[in-house]
Amino acid sequence: MTETALIAGAEPWSSQGEGARAGTGVAVLHGFTGNPRSVRPLAERIHAAGFTVDMPLLPGHGTEWRDLAKTRYLDWRGAVEAVVDRLVERCDRVILVGLSLGGTLALDVGSRRPEDVAGIAAINPQILDPEQPLAKLNPILQYIIPAAPRDLAGMPSDDIAKPGADEGAYKMVPAKAAQSLISELPRLRAQLTDLSTPLLVAYSPQDHTVPAKNSEALVDLVASDDVETLVLERSYHVATLDWDQEQLEDAIVAFVERLHGG
Repeated sequence: MTETALIAGAEPWSSQGEGARAGTGVAVLHGFTGNPRSVRPLAERIHAAGFTVDMPLLPGHGTEWRDLAKTRYLDWRGAVEAVVDRLVERCDRVILVGLSLGGTLALDVGSRRPEDVAGIAAINPQILDPEQPLAKLNPILQYIIPAAPRDLAGMPSDDIAKPGADEGAYKMVPAKAAQSLISELPRLRAQLTDLSTPLLVAYSPQDHTVPAKNSEALVDLVASDDVETLVLERSYHVATLDWDQEQLEDAIVAFVERLHGG
């Protein structure tokens, strides 16, 4: 049986850090329907600062949407748990960094494993129930249609302000896979009220996929007294490839450096 070919740039990547900073491991997580291409520059920047980095390809991603249709939220969370396990074995501390679904997964795993996760950086994470009309109908539609074009599903294909930037995401959104994420959000919100881990929340006011009020609600929800916020004024949803990329990378590296030093 022939395996589905990977999208160019969708390969997972990991690399050991150098010097004293190698003892801090950073997991860098991509978003729903996306792949590591969207966060590779960020992962490489963190590694260039000396830290150990593990950037996985989440199950069902990076090939074609029918592969994603076979997976569910627990598959993606399990993949992140496996990354944390790997980093815990070879590092003194672990920090999770995620974009969109990657941010949601970082918050979920980080709040479930506070003894293993020293900090979380979430970029435009989804924690509130989506308000797009199709998303509200998805509990029923998932049994009628296998997938919907991403623009109809409330995930605009051009949610990057910078011309020419492309994350290589799927053009179709599998309904059951999407619903598996939506169904977990109430549990996650209840779980996050106990989160006391240091947190960096970076968000775009002009996000057309995950409204900024998700990040604003997150800041109010968590118990942590160590919360930084970064507003990405010039960027849309995929801020890791957008106009504020350098500012975002600087802030995340500084966050990791602070936790490493602490």
